[in-house]
Amino acid sequence: MTQTNESADRIHELLRRNLQEVFGEGDAKRRRAAIDELWTENPTLYVPPGVIAGRDAIDKFAGDLRGTHPHFVYTPTGEPQALHNAGRLAWRSGPRGEDPDYTGWDVIIVESGRIAALYVFLDQPAT
Repeated sequence: MTQTNESADRIHELLRRNLQEVFGEGDAKRRRAAIDELWTENPTLYVPPGVIAGRDAIDKFAGDLRGTHPHFVYTPTGEPQALHNAGRLAWRSGPRGEDPDYTGWDVIIVESGRIAALYVFLDQPAT
């Protein structure tokens, strides 16, 4: 099976937009609109605290997370990569213009042009 440029481009777009428009968005209505556009009907989010299923639960998690550090920005630290129906993007988060408070990777599984699953890997802090 050969991956088309269009599917790789879509995976790259989903990774970038999800980072900014879902997890980086402070406005609840805009965040929810992005989730409805970018995620499948019954998606799953895998994060260190546990497994979160469904758009409503993902919306609540993203909003609660955003509320803990509303001044943080999410910045990609490289280019997204796509492979078949999956993609990954490294990122960092912290106050704008300062060293990041944490870094990680988003790994998505895409179905019909939307995010079906997101695995969030947080990097261990340097000691």
